[in-house]
Amino acid sequence: MRALISVSDKSGVENFAKELVKLGYEIISTGGTYSKLKDAGIAVIEANEVTKFPECFEGRVKTLNPYIHGGILHRRDKQSHLDQARELGVEGIDLVCVNLYPFKATIEKTDDFEEIIENIDIGGPAMVRSAAKNFDSVIIVTDVVDYDLVLQNLKNDTNTLEFRRDMMIKAYEHTAAYDSMIANYMNKRFNGGFGAKQFIVGSKVFDTRYGENPHQKGALYEFDAQFSNKFKTIKGEASFNNMGDISGAARIAAAFGKDNAVCIVKHGNPCGFAIKDTLLDSYVEALKCDPVSAFGGVVAVNGTVDKELAEKMNEIFLEVVFAANFTAEAVAVFESKKRIKLFEQGTQYLELANDIIDFKRVDGGFVYQDADKVAEDEVRNSELKSTRIATEQEVKDMEIAYKIASLTKSNCVVYVKDSAMVAVGMGMTSRVDASKAALRKAEDMALDITGAVLASEAFFPFRDSIDAAAEAGVKCVIEPGGSIRDDEIIEAANEYGMALYFSGIRHFLH
Repeated sequence: MRALISVSDKSGVENFAKELVKLGYEIISTGGTYSKLKDAGIAVIEANEVTKFPECFEGRVKTLNPYIHGGILHRRDKQSHLDQARELGVEGIDLVCVNLYPFKATIEKTDDFEEIIENIDIGGPAMVRSAAKNFDSVIIVTDVVDYDLVLQNLKNDTNTLEFRRDMMIKAYEHTAAYDSMIANYMNKRFNGGFGAKQFIVGSKVFDTRYGENPHQKGALYEFDAQFSNKFKTIKGEASFNNMGDISGAARIAAAFGKDNAVCIVKHGNPCGFAIKDTLLDSYVEALKCDPVSAFGGVVAVNGTVDKELAEKMNEIFLEVVFAANFTAEAVAVFESKKRIKLFEQGTQYLELANDIIDFKRVDGGFVYQDADKVAEDEVRNSELKSTRIATEQEVKDMEIAYKIASLTKSNCVVYVKDSAMVAVGMGMTSRVDASKAALRKAEDMALDITGAVLASEAFFPFRDSIDAAAEAGVKCVIEPGGSIRDDEIIEAANEYGMALYFSGIRHFLH
């Protein structure tokens, strides 16, 4: 039996090779892997002894050779293949252990195109694909975490077809992800990120119990280990729908840096938000906006949940609390609630992945775009259009309302007063309906809108939304501007003594 080992990530490779030798394998290797194994005292054959051809072109050609690929690919169940292998002097290779040049690490550390090109692996993917194709007879290993599993199956005589098939699938996933990364990088560098093909690659984190509904399958996938590194289960099991709500709540709560932000979300939409002196105060104020919708909702906390905050949260049914951290005392408080789910990042404050791309499923495909973001100075740089100037508190409230509006389903409006959301209308077919729905909800909750700031993620097409806001006591409005009736909006604001600002940037979220 022979094993070919040629790896970029050399962690654990010495022990893996030693154990294979004990099992009766001859080891073939190349380049740095060969040197590492030889230095460790392992009997190893250099690849050029097999290929009968020297490594050449500065290492670009090492294993692209019939003695290598023939050894991997010939079928052991076909006598004609065995006869031809014997005739050509091709010896079988029964295990291939390969992981690829570090392309991702290279593009993260340098913009030098020559260095990037040299870190595109050719021989590695070819060997992986060959071994995977012939999984009937060959074990393909592409992940260091599988070394122990492979050895276990070899030692226990459980090297089954099913096991090799699983390794084959993982191998093709590996090469597909690698090639996708290269193609996406080249399109980003030379085609602005919008090439003829677009590849979206994620790694599975866990299966959800089901999808959006019980008859659908579901799972969470991640880019760049965001959830592997920053999503820890404290209590319960995250569902498909939970993950959407957690993402929505966290994006809003984390949008305010180190502030004591708390956001409550129900069915993907914010129903409460506040920034106060403490996280406890923030939660209490956030809950006032819509305690009815908050029942069974998802709460994101930009900081640590302590015992006092946990006790307050425990007064109603919350489905999920997602926080930067929990104290042990807080977790103990929640133990009395059977159905609540707790998840944390293990950080001081909530940290977003800040994905640079965004896409949406449409029938038959997807639409793809640069991710939308609100610049830190977007509100401060907005243009005053009215006679009245906003107060400092109103500017703070504008920043809160504007960010929330940018992360709320269009058409939407957001009302904020004293750093707390007091009304929100979202997902409406008309902007005036969104304004009126928000005000009706605030009235139902007995919330005083007087002196609140109104933010809209897109321009007001008519003055009717301004009229409704003025009637409710709003004194400051921020919107992108850009309507053919902007003059009417400005006139209405001055008529009511409102401060009016145009940001010049629309933040639709459909």
